[in-house]
Amino acid sequence: MTTTSPASTMRIGELARRTGVSARSLRYYEQQGLVHSTRSDGGQRLYSVDEVARIAIVRQLFDAGLSSKVIARLLPCVDSDDDGVSEAAFTTMVGERDRLTADITRLVEARDALDELIETNTRHRLAVRRGDRAADVRDSCR
Repeated sequence: MTTTSPASTMRIGELARRTGVSARSLRYYEQQGLVHSTRSDGGQRLYSVDEVARIAIVRQLFDAGLSSKVIARLLPCVDSDDDGVSEAAFTTMVGERDRLTADITRLVEARDALDELIETNTRHRLAVRRGDRAADVRDSCR
């Protein structure tokens, strides 16, 4: 049963068009508790026009590399002026930034190690092309 007036709601296709988010993603967002809908008498999802802005925030959070579980923990901040909720969201975001920074550090280290291997392999291939039989075959993979 519809709990909001039809003029202030839209079906999933309209919401997808307005937000640029696929209907499939919107259903996923709803399943994860990130957006909310009501149901029409016929069982179709009806979304409030307020969900357009909420989805924009959800997209920003996904674009920042956050998971749907983390986003679900942050969204109460959008719905509340409570200072404790804002502090919890801040702490969560800082923790996620620290996690991303650690991931980036590990990726840079892995890339640097691969660069060294590529350089070693390049030197080996050049030595082999020059006919330098002294080039150790094992050097090509180090």
